[in-house]
Amino acid sequence: MHPMTMNYAIALALLAVNMVAFLAFGIDKWKAKRHRWRIPESTLILLAAVGGSIGAYLGMQAFHHKTQHRKFTWGVPAIIAVQLVVVAVFEFGS
Repeated sequence: MHPMTMNYAIALALLAVNMVAFLAFGIDKWKAKRHRWRIPESTLILLAAVGGSIGAYLGMQAFHHKTQHRKFTWGVPAIIAVQLVVVAVFEFGS
């Protein structure tokens, strides 16, 4: 696969997972208000860990959801930090 095509595919995949993470936080907040079946916390964290950390963080802020849970207020920013380090190592490393 051509490097440019691969970069495009990776960018699209990251955009998709971030959109899913953002929407998952919104849907879970909506369900919480209505006492409906909820999205498991492990699923929300997993979405952040597989590349949707920015979408998860934005979803937390936009929907004011999970902002009182340490697992999320510390965990999601920690995931973002680790992902940024990984990108920096692959981009700028030798």
